[in-house]
Amino acid sequence: MAVFVALGAFLMTLAGGWTAQRVTDRRHLVLGLAGGLMLGVVGLDLLPEALDAAGEEVFGVPAALLLFVAGFLLAHLVERLLAARRAAHGGEETDADSRAPEVGLTAAAAMVGHSAMDGVAIGAAFQVGGGMGTAVALAVVAHDFADGFNTYTITSLYGNARRKALIMLFADAAAPVVGAASTAFVTIPEGLLGGYLGLFGGVLLYLAAAEILPEAHHEHPARSTLLCTVAGAAFIWLVVGLAG
Repeated sequence: MAVFVALGAFLMTLAGGWTAQRVTDRRHLVLGLAGGLMLGVVGLDLLPEALDAAGEEVFGVPAALLLFVAGFLLAHLVERLLAARRAAHGGEETDADSRAPEVGLTAAAAMVGHSAMDGVAIGAAFQVGGGMGTAVALAVVAHDFADGFNTYTITSLYGNARRKALIMLFADAAAPVVGAASTAFVTIPEGLLGGYLGLFGGVLLYLAAAEILPEAHHEHPARSTLLCTVAGAAFIWLVVGLAG
């Protein structure tokens, strides 16, 4: 049953990626929406879950928040190192078109990992009971549209070819199915899962705040772009509220 439900997440993820691909003529709106979706996922979904699962304190601060900050700094460090390496090979580190494609692929891979954890959550919830499994499944399937949208957008934003963006999209779509199936054999400790969510949340926030939203407003500082960002965050709020 968990794997069957995860197939719904598979289709919803593909739908999100297809949407991002089809509206490239409104790139600023796509990026504005992606930024809002990512902000909503981090603040309204990932962080609360991370604090619930790994809320023990380390020197007065919840471990999940420490990992959240570490994820943000890690994403910044990796991007700076890759940009510096490209500059050393003759590129302009400050050029907007010099974004390292590896950053986009790494971020998309993190999205795939998150989707696999979604599948694990579905499987674990169905082990607890059918009602719990249904509630978690609906939440996962609803926000996997945003996951697919963001995976394709992030991969493309960093200059990767369309083929690579599609590969990462299909990997992200398949990940919940694999994750759900794995729960028949493996149980992930709650603390480890919470730490991962905190770290991943920091990475996503960095990409949204430092890369996607500035790019969305750079060439088209329009009110419609801002509205798309707000709509993206509001959509995640709606999904979280309905799931609760």
